Amino acid sequence: HAQSLNMRDSGLNVICGLREGGPSWKKAKEAGFEVYPMGEAAKKADVIHILIPDECQSDCYYDNIHDNLEEGNSLAFSHGFNIRFKTIVPPENVDVIMMAPKGPGAIVRREYENGFGVPALVAVNQDHTGEAKKKALAMAKANGATRAGVLETTFPEETETDLFGEQVDLCGGCAELITSSFETLVEAGYQPEIAYFECLHELKLIVDLIYKQGIEGMWRNVSNTAEYGGRTRGNRIVTPDSKKAMKEILKEIQTGAFAEEFVLESKNGMPNLNKLREKGKNHQVEEIGEKLREIG
Repeated sequence: HAQSLNMRDSGLNVICGLREGGPSWKKAKEAGFEVYPMGEAAKKADVIHILIPDECQSDCYYDNIHDNLEEGNSLAFSHGFNIRFKTIVPPENVDVIMMAPKGPGAIVRREYENGFGVPALVAVNQDHTGEAKKKALAMAKANGATRAGVLETTFPEETETDLFGEQVDLCGGCAELITSSFETLVEAGYQPEIAYFECLHELKLIVDLIYKQGIEGMWRNVSNTAEYGGRTRGNRIVTPDSKKAMKEILKEIQTGAFAEEFVLESKNGMPNLNKLREKGKNHQVEEIGEKLREIG
């Protein structure tokens, strides 16, 4: 949604390839795009930018795109998963590029509309035409990313570091830290509302400080009590054993073991993920959070 609007507003000729009758079909038409079934859109396009979930891309590619590619076309992605783990193997006569904005779609669109943009990564996995990098940079510029900054990477580096960050820090590690600290306070008899504010709500304020001023900037902006307690106790939470687990997780990503596990999970209908979603949804921190967010 965000990338298509940004690229169109930057003057590119954008068409949308979607499932006919799917929920996005109507939205794209209402937004003024020419909309086609995926195979027809792939046949018409010079650059085919695949922005559907990772687990859907391989089937979509072989069902709709592969046979409609022409020499000199560009196959583009915003995450390298399917190229890195070879669930998609493009022909040799096309460019394979990446343009990955480092932010969620809503912010990618908002920053563009504000006359700026979010940073992006670009990569070339296959340069058939000799123009692949220029195309990736043009896509970044059309999304406003060159106003904020563009870093060049590779498909393996982007994929492996992205998966690692999601699992160890941004999503997995952060969620487990919040949940465990919340449980510790509640189990010790403290009010769950107080535990929620201390362990979850205030985290955003700290992350905002780190985002703007770095970790040392955060320390300068909290109390001496918070700084001393944090600097002397934090390494008792994230220990050498934690670092060892991080290295094991990275190895699973690098060897393809995680990708194999995830692809199998997807093909089986996400049974483990659905159980974990249900468990998370019913946790006390979610129930308390929902009530408190309604108040304020």
